[in-house]
Order: sequence, then C-alpha cells, then structure tokens
Amino acid sequence: MLAADYFPTHDSANNPCLVWLHGLLGCRHDWYHCRQYLTQWPHLTIDLPGHGDSINCNATDFNQVCHQLIEVIDHYAIDRYILIGYSLGGRIAMYYSCFSVWQGLIGLVIEGGHPGLISSKLKQQRLLHDQQWAKYFQQYPLEHVLDKWYQQPVFADLSVQEKITLIAERLNNSGAAIASMLDATSLGRQVNLAERLLTSCQNNALPLCYLCGEYDAKFQRIAKEYHLPLRTIASAGHNAHRANPLGYAQQLISFLKEC
Repeated sequence: MLAADYFPTHDSANNPCLVWLHGLLGCRHDWYHCRQYLTQWPHLTIDLPGHGDSINCNATDFNQVCHQLIEVIDHYAIDRYILIGYSLGGRIAMYYSCFSVWQGLIGLVIEGGHPGLISSKLKQQRLLHDQQWAKYFQQYPLEHVLDKWYQQPVFADLSVQEKITLIAERLNNSGAAIASMLDATSLGRQVNLAERLLTSCQNNALPLCYLCGEYDAKFQRIAKEYHLPLRTIASAGHNAHRANPLGYAQQLISFLKEC
C-alpha cells in the first residue's frame, strides 16, 4: 500500500478530510506548511508511487494509481473527502474523478494540473519528451538531472537559491523510480480530461477549484482555455503552495466553505 500519514481532528468532526497528492519529485511532507493553516480539517497526505516511502510501489498507468489511492482512502475509513492535487498529483486527481468508481468525494482542487493534450501529434511529442527525461533520470546522477530539470521555463520564477533548496530536497528520490513514474503517467499517455471533467463535476454536483500562481502564465492560460474555475495565488509561480502557503490556504478555505 502507498505510504501515507493521517491527521485526524477532534475540533470539527463533520469536516471532510483533505487528501493531498504531491507533484513529480515531491512527497507527502510537501504540504506541511499549508496544513498548518487548515487545522479544522483532518488530513491524509500520500506518497505517490515511486516517491518518498512509496519508492517500491510501482504503477504502470493512471488506472493503477487510482486503485492505489482508493486502497489508502479505504484503509483509513475516510467516507467524505476533498481531493487536492498539484501538477502530476492534479492530473491524477482529475483522472480519478473522471474514471474511478469513487465514493465520498465531495470536492476537487487542482493546482497547476494539465487536463490533457488534444492532438495525437502533440501527445506523441510529449511522450518522446518525457521518455527522454526518464532516460536522464535513469542514466545520470540525480543532482545533475535535477539541475537541468529546474531550468525548464515553468520554473522560471524561482530564484537561484530556491532552486538550490529544491534540488537538495529532491535528492532523496530514486532516479529509476522517478523515471518509471514519469513514463507511466506522461502527459502524452493521458487522455484529454477537460470536457469529461466538467461534465462529471456537473453531473455529480462536485465542486471544482483550479488554483494557479499569479506568475504561472502557462497554466492560467490553460485554465482559461478549458474554462476551468480559476483562482490565483498571489506572489507565486507554478509551485504556488510552496511559494505562498498562507495565500494558498486562504483560497482553499474560501472554496471549502462552498463544499
């Protein structure tokens, strides 16, 4: 079973559990600073396959990851929950809400997650791109690959020191495990979820929130293109929950009041 930490609360027993899914290279501890502002809610933080203490858990596709998530949620007997996912975790959360036979899901929060590419050509290009990165993670020292990884345009808002700090934290990963997960859940293998997601949320009366840092122009554009309910986080880029955990929590609380 995937590694997880469950943090119950005794103050507001009727509040749903917040289930957190980190991004590629992250772990369940990434949400610590956000959780400090959300003490009225119980929390379940999960290490995705190939990450953190789930390093020996494998996943071959999105379906398998979703089955693993259901197993963890059932293990902790959580019957009402909000699923919150960042980047890769956001894509998994969208897929989960569209294709899994879930019970108890009462809200969905996506932070900087791509709903999917439309054309076969773009999917093939992305798959080749991700497979090239997977080779780097398999074949080269992790510190070297991470240095190149955080030079990508989506991380342009990060300072030199912020990148150094991130690299130091991410060195706990296994390059081979990251490569496997990157290939299995490549955006090039993901179906376009946008229309299905909005229809599913409407049909199931499932509140949806799309969070994005104010400096993350790419994912703000994606949110507007696919008509996703966008809320922006001030003073933040792609990794908004890390850059501004208080602002992130405030937007999340506003959304939770609607669920």
